[in-house]
Order: sequence, then structure tokens, then C-alpha cells
Amino acid sequence: MDAFADQGKVRAIYHVSVGVSDIERSRRFYSAVLSTLGYKLLYEVKEEGRITSLGWGLHFPELWTNVPVGGAAPHPGSGVHVAFHASHATAVDDFYAAALSAGGADNGAPGYRPDYDPGYYGAFVFDPDGNKLEAMWFDHRKSRGN
Repeated sequence: MDAFADQGKVRAIYHVSVGVSDIERSRRFYSAVLSTLGYKLLYEVKEEGRITSLGWGLHFPELWTNVPVGGAAPHPGSGVHVAFHASHATAVDDFYAAALSAGGADNGAPGYRPDYDPGYYGAFVFDPDGNKLEAMWFDHRKSRGN
């Protein structure tokens, strides 16, 4: 599958952006956290000689971390969070540990979330700017559908 040619067939959302106050701190945090899921830094955007945005993903930048325009402070949304798919439960555990080690904060330790679905395994963190992040894996052996 061509990640660019098949975009409309494999994703509903093109990308999501979150505001960050320090682009280099964001680079360190997201590099550590997203590498546990196989994501990597794919693009940097420079404006007037300084990096203002970083694009992360597997093959295409589906998450952007951006310094707000005009020097405004970033404001995490109260109901907004970004969930990343993990290939297995251990990757969720690694995501959580990496986030805490890289300056993030706990928002829900790794584990099954039976209120969502018996097979839903997730972990929740805040990045250093307060953006809510999740890594999740779906255990089809435990799902309600099985």
C-alpha cells in the first residue's frame, strides 16, 4: 500500500495538531514516547529561521506539534486527547514509561479498560504542556465481539 496514494482509504483524519511551548522539549519528549510505537519525526517546518512545527507518524505526519502563532501560549483542549494505536500491550506499557521518564505526567496507568470494552488496553499521559495522549491496543481475544 502506498501511504500517500491510499490516504483516503486508510484514515478518516488527515492529521491532528497540538500546541507546545518549547519545540526542542517537544522534540525530546515525542521522540522518546512515539518511538515506542514505531512513530518517528518525519518533517520539520521552519519559519523565519526557526523551527515552529514537527510532524510525526509512521509513514505520513499524522501528528503535528506546533509553537502557537505570534508567541501565544498553548492551550490544551479540555476534552481533546490524541490516541495512538500500539501493536501490542507491551508497546502501551513502554509508551507510558517513556512518557513519565521524558517529563510527562500520569493520567491513567496501563491496563485493560473494561468500561470501554474488555479487550481495550490503554495508558494515558499528559505531555509537558498538558496535552492529553493515549496509547491503546485492542486485545481481540477479550473483546465483547468474541
